[in-house]
Amino acid sequence: MNHLIGTYETENHMLEYGIMGDGLPVLVMHGGHSNCYEEFGYQHLVDHGCKLITPSRAGYGLSSAASLEEAVSLYVKLLDHLSISQVHLIGVSAGGTSAIKLASLFPERVKTLSLQSAVVGTWLTAEHTEYKTAQIIFRQPFEWITWNLLKTFSNISPRLAFKPLFSSLSTLSYEEAKPLIWEEDIEELRKMNNRQRSGEGFLMDLKNSAAITESDLERITCPTLIQASINDRSVSNAHAYFANLHIPSTKLKLYNTWGHLIWLGEGSVQVGDDVIAFIREHEESGERAK
Repeated sequence: MNHLIGTYETENHMLEYGIMGDGLPVLVMHGGHSNCYEEFGYQHLVDHGCKLITPSRAGYGLSSAASLEEAVSLYVKLLDHLSISQVHLIGVSAGGTSAIKLASLFPERVKTLSLQSAVVGTWLTAEHTEYKTAQIIFRQPFEWITWNLLKTFSNISPRLAFKPLFSSLSTLSYEEAKPLIWEEDIEELRKMNNRQRSGEGFLMDLKNSAAITESDLERITCPTLIQASINDRSVSNAHAYFANLHIPSTKLKLYNTWGHLIWLGEGSVQVGDDVIAFIREHEESGERAK
């Protein structure tokens, strides 16, 4: 897939971004440890006539660290810079927080919101082992070491590296998940490990999740699609149900994919088809929730 990579600068901040495809503008808030080079789920959208704009969120890639509100305002300025008045917005995993805040504060810029395996409120806290571990292995300068070790391990033995990663992403045992895992999923996780870095962004994500309130969700006026796997270990299904409860106009879709990365394996085609159908439905009707 071909990416156009650019940067947009203001007096105080730099924002790195990627553009792929041509057609309906779709703004993607990528997940944790990711950046504007993300690819999960993109090809399906590009093949169906979407133009994907992916900023490296605050603290990731070349993008400056910024508060959640500052970052969201910067994403809107990027749209102005690109002469895009409205977008279909997708929030992925830890990027759900940014997507929700953007849709809440700038409703006139968002036609639809899709939340995919998304964080929609308080996520990992100091009581969680995962939080404590993240504060060590994803803090500067250790995050560089962490990702280089993961990259090396994945490149040397992709199949062997897949299993421990799988365990962090799925509530299923590996044996239970085998019918849902495609052979190419192993290669996709290897490529993921080669493009990921945490920068300052992931620790900011952990902090920012607590900044999302019920009021933020209730202020979202656009039609919203919520997609999640019933086997997701990384982000509890409670987030999907919470969003469905508090966002006024929602459609909740749960899938029997093998885990958090709903763009991989059995069921992933349906995930892609559903988001395309949702975008097209509201693009063609021009419908917006009141």
